[in-house]
Amino acid sequence: MNTMPGDASAATAFTTTSPKPAATPRWPLPGYRPPANRWRLLKPRRAPARAALALLFAAVAGAQAAGADEAPAVASSELSVPVAGIVALQSDFGLQDHAVAAMHGVILGVDRHLVVQDLTHGIAAYDVWQAAYRLRAVLAYWPRGSVLVSIVDPGVGTDRRSVIALTRTGHYVVTPDNGTLTLLAEQPGIVQLRSIDETTNRRPGAEHSNTFHGRDVYAFTAARLASGSISFAEVGPLVDRPVLLPYERAHRDGNAVVGTVPVLDVQWGNVWTNIDRTLFESMGVELGQRLAVTIAHAGKIAWRGVAPYVGTFGDVATGAPLVYVNSLDEMAIALNQDDFARQHGIESGNDWSVRIERASR
Repeated sequence: MNTMPGDASAATAFTTTSPKPAATPRWPLPGYRPPANRWRLLKPRRAPARAALALLFAAVAGAQAAGADEAPAVASSELSVPVAGIVALQSDFGLQDHAVAAMHGVILGVDRHLVVQDLTHGIAAYDVWQAAYRLRAVLAYWPRGSVLVSIVDPGVGTDRRSVIALTRTGHYVVTPDNGTLTLLAEQPGIVQLRSIDETTNRRPGAEHSNTFHGRDVYAFTAARLASGSISFAEVGPLVDRPVLLPYERAHRDGNAVVGTVPVLDVQWGNVWTNIDRTLFESMGVELGQRLAVTIAHAGKIAWRGVAPYVGTFGDVATGAPLVYVNSLDEMAIALNQDDFARQHGIESGNDWSVRIERASR
């Protein structure tokens, strides 16, 4: 079946040990056996030269370093990673109705022994950028071979493309090709992208349903892939590169660092930026130093003030502002035990900017 490009030794890029089928859960009826084809992707097959993999990864790394607005072309040779039997879902559906339960049911209808989990269903309606950010935030924590499904699909039923991406870390991502893959194309990188052939990968009986592809196409195809019922190659034809959303990358501006507010830490009202810790530290700032922070919307200042750079919230008085490194290793602004975003009218998006520099004494 399918392997990563490279010779027999290079094929270990995604399989450093010989994967074994997960232990049969205790709850199935006696005599249960996993489908015979579930682990067929593990069978080795001679692949092209090692140089193909090296060139591919170099292209991904080059695009990351350059901050390119266009993702590098992905591999045209056949690739795959052994599936882990896990499907994880995110969407903007909320939990008020039956939509999420229907997707769970479709997945378990394909193979009731799959592990089905939810990432989040609280993404703001139609917010493709937030979907891209949430995927980037969680991908690394899921086992290699997991199938992650992201459904924020304002163009459902139109001619927008449906795809499955294979990332450099060995994860599969099922999504409309509407910009959701923007951040994953940069980090960790996408090594292959396939368009879902809906003539063969569509829930039976859903041929006339055009407004719930999350159930009829994405959940169904994800389950078939995760269970080993189809191989990655059987998803559909190859695609050169995903659709990307434009956004301002964090950068140095003289003695300051400048970035955007991609999302809010919604439960607490903390303002998260896309300024990574390494870029921030290039200013030579140390813990305890005072920083001048400016947050603006469409060029108009929404908040300007001074806050210390500290390790955690309790390092300042209750209600006081602070700058800290968040759980994604990026800079954030908060109030200790209060909601910074609500207090100062801050929202998120590419039209929100943040500037951080040393405060004048």
